[in-house]
This record gives sequence, C-alpha cells and structure tokens, in this order.
Amino acid sequence: MKAHIVIASRLIKLVANITKVLSYAFHYFFPNKRFTLPARSGALIKGADRAIPRIIWQTNYTDKATLPVYLNYLFNRIMSPTFEYRFMITEARAEFIQANYSPEIFEAYSRLQIGAAQADFWRVLVLQKYGGVYLDIDAHAVWPLGYTIRPEHEELYIIRKNNELTNYFIASKPGNPNMDRLIEQILTNIRENTIQGVYNMTGPGVFNTVLDYQKVPTTWYRHTCSQGSFTNEYFQYIDKPQGKWTKEQHKVDVVRRDPPEKDQQAND
Repeated sequence: MKAHIVIASRLIKLVANITKVLSYAFHYFFPNKRFTLPARSGALIKGADRAIPRIIWQTNYTDKATLPVYLNYLFNRIMSPTFEYRFMITEARAEFIQANYSPEIFEAYSRLQIGAAQADFWRVLVLQKYGGVYLDIDAHAVWPLGYTIRPEHEELYIIRKNNELTNYFIASKPGNPNMDRLIEQILTNIRENTIQGVYNMTGPGVFNTVLDYQKVPTTWYRHTCSQGSFTNEYFQYIDKPQGKWTKEQHKVDVVRRDPPEKDQQAND
C-alpha cells in the first residue's frame, strides 16, 4: 500500500471538507458571488513532453463557479504545476465537436438532452483529438499528476471497488485506439437508444462494457483522484434549476428520439 499517498489523501479530504463547511457561511453573506474558471491557462512550470500531453480538461454548464468549485480548481492547479488547463462550457463543447468531428458524431451528440451525457461524450472526443487528462469538475488529484502519470503511460484509467472502471478521471494520448472504441460504443448507444440512464448510455457503463480492466493500465482511485471533497451537489448546481443529472434523467429522456430539424439542416 502506498501509505504516504493514503495519508496525504486523508489530510487533503479533511482540509477540503473544512473549506466546504466554511463556504456555506461565505455564500450566505455573498449569495451572488461567483468566480470565473479560465477557458485556458498555461502550465506554471515547464515539463518534459510525454505520450500523454500535459493538459487538464474540464467542462461544466457555466464558467461561473461557487467558492468550493473554484477552490477545487485552484487545488488541481497546485497539484499539477506542469500541466496547462483547458475548460469548456456547454456551447464551446458543441462548437469543438462540430469543428473537429464528422456530421454523424455531431448529430449524435446533439441528440443528447442531459448535460452530463454530453460531457461524457465530449471527454472521450477531446482526449482522442488532443490527449491529456480529463477530470470531473468536482474531482481533484490526491498526488501530483506528473508522478501519477508516468512517461511510459499512453493511457491510464481509475479503478474502484469491485474492479469497476469509471470516467471521472481519464488520461490518454491523442489517437488512442481505445478512445475510438469508446466513441463507437457511445455512438451505437445513441443510435439504438435502448439503454435507460446516463450511466450506461454514455458514462462509466460504457467503459466497463468496452474495456477490460485487466488489459488496460489502471490506478486505484484512492491513490489518484477523489470526488466531492471540496464541493458537493448544492455548490455545483446552485445556478442550475434542473439539478444533478441523476435527477434530471427521471424527467427528460437522455436521447432525443428524433434529431431536431436544425441539426439535420446543419449537416446537409
């Protein structure tokens, strides 16, 4: 067991939870205060080139963050000084996919009606194009990424209990055959539209269907990346009436049954 990493992880979680509690008081006195996440920010320290580019990718429905979400962002910057940072809001994701992928992929993406499902698809597309490390907006490294991701890695996935792969942390080189397989499976799921729920339509369920955890490089989540230490559902969705995807998917179909006319026209 990597005891030093476990100790560091627990200390980080303790401090992060304290800041999360204090943030309730902050937003009580400053309810409308938000902090802007940058679309792009350079590395703080120059690092050697690797197969997996030194880029952290994140996305959210807005770039206006509450204090806990912003602290989570700042902590990741501290833990990854050799990585640049890139962030996309909903509209930027669509623009990226339309500019870099086929009309078929853009049409499939446009049929997704829940932001989390769109983010699921976008993350594998952006990693396939540019490579780097994807982190969920509430995820943070528990050990410097420059050490976790080694020079020989061409991809790296998190594994949780019961040998379950997840997608809140993904590291990949550009042009990864496994990203192609994940993209194709998500396309198939959208096209057939027989799966209920975001998790299996576009999320971790796809990773566990397509990838064999014994045949891809994996790292234990407690030694790599945690979720929800700095922030929580309240602070993440404070400006989104629909709430978290786990609630939204009970009210809205994940996939629109028929592509909207405007998307068909755009692809003519």
